[in-house]
Amino acid sequence: MYLHLGKGTVIAQSEIIGIFDLDITSQSHLTRKYLSAAEKAGQVINAAEDIPKSFVVTCANGERRLYLSQMATATLLRRAEDNILMQN
Repeated sequence: MYLHLGKGTVIAQSEIIGIFDLDITSQSHLTRKYLSAAEKAGQVINAAEDIPKSFVVTCANGERRLYLSQMATATLLRRAEDNILMQN
């Protein structure tokens, strides 16, 4: 199944490593360091039309990507759960 992150960006749920709240996690210097390193490595994809609220880390074919989304983590989780329910 696929998860819509916003701004026409859709990812395979099987590639998702984690979904994180940007406001909460960016308080940590380690997360800020990780986000900065991902941006420098060209791994960040902006799927937000407005201020991002969350980020989704994926890995496909050994390549890591970090997607910024304007959707709240609860919204993304609900969408992912709905996809699983529809699949069964």
